[in-house]
Amino acid sequence: MDWVLPIVAIIGGLLVVMAVSTPIAFAFLFISLIGAAVLQGPGALPQTVLSIISTIDSFSVVTIPLFILMGVILWHSRLGNEAFETLDKCMGRMPARLSFLTLGSGGIFAALSGSTIANTAMLGTMLYPDLRRRGYSNDLSAGIIIASGGLAMMIPPSALAVILAAIGRISVAKVLTAAVVPGLILAGMYCLYILGRTFFFPASAPSYEPGLASWREKVGGIFRHIAPLGIIMFAVTGFIVLGIATPTEAGAMGALGSIVLVIAKGRMSRALIVDVLTETMQITVMVFAIIGMATAFTQVLAYSGATSGLLQTVLGMDVSPIILFLGMQVVVFILGCFMEQIAIMLITLPIFIPIVVSTGHDPVWFGVLMLVNLETAAMTPPFGLSLMVMKGVAPELTFSQIARASAPFLVCNIIVMLLLLVFPGIVTEVLAAFD
Repeated sequence: MDWVLPIVAIIGGLLVVMAVSTPIAFAFLFISLIGAAVLQGPGALPQTVLSIISTIDSFSVVTIPLFILMGVILWHSRLGNEAFETLDKCMGRMPARLSFLTLGSGGIFAALSGSTIANTAMLGTMLYPDLRRRGYSNDLSAGIIIASGGLAMMIPPSALAVILAAIGRISVAKVLTAAVVPGLILAGMYCLYILGRTFFFPASAPSYEPGLASWREKVGGIFRHIAPLGIIMFAVTGFIVLGIATPTEAGAMGALGSIVLVIAKGRMSRALIVDVLTETMQITVMVFAIIGMATAFTQVLAYSGATSGLLQTVLGMDVSPIILFLGMQVVVFILGCFMEQIAIMLITLPIFIPIVVSTGHDPVWFGVLMLVNLETAAMTPPFGLSLMVMKGVAPELTFSQIARASAPFLVCNIIVMLLLLVFPGIVTEVLAAFD
């Protein structure tokens, strides 16, 4: 058990550094440099720096700034607002229409932004006041916004999925493709909950007489406001799934399409360009720093013997793989109560992925399973990011109210995780169909 002390020292030291509010990237860099110096000597430090540079100097990670640019420009140009208004007109008198409108908008914006935080903030700002004004209960209003915002983690172009693939050294295209069906299943679970909730407790989503629009207005709105966004969504998601383009090429087409659409709408301005480029660079630098530090951290774990020692110990255990993978997800779930998703991936994936591969299972399937769990982490108190964003959007709600509102949707996530764990074909068969 020579690997126990190194892994305890490395992970423990990391948690201590993060506990004093050190940014994630710098926390991993600090531990990686100290670990490299202790294990290999001061001469290893230049090699550590070179490995960080080589990680971010990769064609596959170019996908990340392209996805970020696409989402940021559509966010700042407010094109999503017009799509939302069109969807609102098309819903008509559907029962619990605002709940389903929120869910549908969450799916559309997820395919355009790729960011859970941005998606939740947009939906909360646009829809929460209207949900409350129409008499929807606090818990259903806040819960459906948190759940719908989280779909951005599953539906391409998911920036977190790209980061997961980069850290786990698995195919970005396969992760993005494989996440589509579980994402749709998750949305379906949310729909079933809304139907059941409004059937047994109709007062939580009272009916009202919406302003009706003519067929001409509906069709015209679809062609003017939704179809252009649909084309961009297909250029990204569809081309990746069909194998027509790599994620990087699809991201470039999505970013270019977003720019062309904003210009065609007459909303391009100098101020918009400055805001979009500034925010894109800020987010990109942060993400690239995290990915680079993940490589250094992985190398330190490997050189210490912690990874190989843990791998041999786990493989020597007389337990079925499903119990093993369930245990891994429990670890991720617990970490999700206290840590941010990228930090969780940085700590767990370098240890988990080699175990998954050595047992003969598909790392892409495990990556998608992790994504669902990480989405759950964003909804889990006390430090779930989606809960914090919702608190910012609706300051009149207490944090405990928001946490209770997310609980039924959190259960839906757990059910989907169990389905993926028991029936991995949900992911692997989709991949086989497009190979």
